[in-house]
Amino acid sequence: MARSLSTTSEQVTWIATASGFAPCAVMSADLVAAICATATARMVPGLTWVIILRVAQVRTAAAFSPAACALGLIHAVLPAPDCPEGLAGWVQVVATRPRFRRSGYARAVLGALLERLRSEHVTLLEVQAGEEAAPLYRVLGFAGSATLMRTTHREEPALVGGQATGGGTRGGGDPGRMPLEIYAGTVLKATCFACVYFIDEDDRPLQLHSVYSPAHPWQLVGGTMDPGERPWATAVRECREETALTVAGPPRLLATVYGLPGAQWPYSTLGLVFDGGRLTAAQIRSLTLDPREHDEARVLPLAGWEALMPSRDFARLTAVAGARRSGVAAYVDAWDWETE
Repeated sequence: MARSLSTTSEQVTWIATASGFAPCAVMSADLVAAICATATARMVPGLTWVIILRVAQVRTAAAFSPAACALGLIHAVLPAPDCPEGLAGWVQVVATRPRFRRSGYARAVLGALLERLRSEHVTLLEVQAGEEAAPLYRVLGFAGSATLMRTTHREEPALVGGQATGGGTRGGGDPGRMPLEIYAGTVLKATCFACVYFIDEDDRPLQLHSVYSPAHPWQLVGGTMDPGERPWATAVRECREETALTVAGPPRLLATVYGLPGAQWPYSTLGLVFDGGRLTAAQIRSLTLDPREHDEARVLPLAGWEALMPSRDFARLTAVAGARRSGVAAYVDAWDWETE
């Protein structure tokens, strides 16, 4: 018989109702009250499924706040050599708040979740990973299987006056097409960023030294887009947050940057680099950096940056500098994450 597991109603309720934690990054729709009530009612009494949550927290100006979460489910199966205790685990969700991405929190909470599952004698662990997330899971010991297959049976929406009350399909309601919420889960997932490229009065590029990313020590001013934000708005906001400088525009695109996922990050990366113009020496001296992100602003001739940066970062910088000189926007499609 499968060993009994323990949890609390409060724990499951808190997890199920955590709609404030970037629900769009966790599910295809907000966690409405009806779903929360169903989750609590069905998961707690029978202990058939147990939710385990691990949250990484980082210091903000006011208090600690959640940065990332990993959610796992435990269920009973017939005992077998792979699961002698008759327990199997399913990693259902790994999510990170946009502003905390690229900091290793997803890997940290996923690792903590897997440790907890193993402590509960769960020896068979499964996850349905997309192509972009697969490298992260492989690093943690997961291996693919060509035999794993899955189907989803959905109830037909009730008809009221000849009209469907729910559901919906992609492509104007054609019943032969995939429902929108399922189709949305199959498309490419990518993180987006926007940057501003500044030069000084001698045409030397300006970059900021990162305190949190040894892999990318020197960076353009900019960062990850927030949900609902447009690229130029991201560039303006990130510039203000990182340097206390406000760029006026109008936006002038210098480069589009694309990178494939890798071991360090499970999603593709798409970025836009805008022209910030020329800064005077006084403006550069007056830049106010956020010490949680950068500790130095430096200008160097383009060739001087090569020894200080990974080759792909320098290639991107070179393309951006060339685009500003020529007036023709650059396309950089090899800014990939490391595969090991």
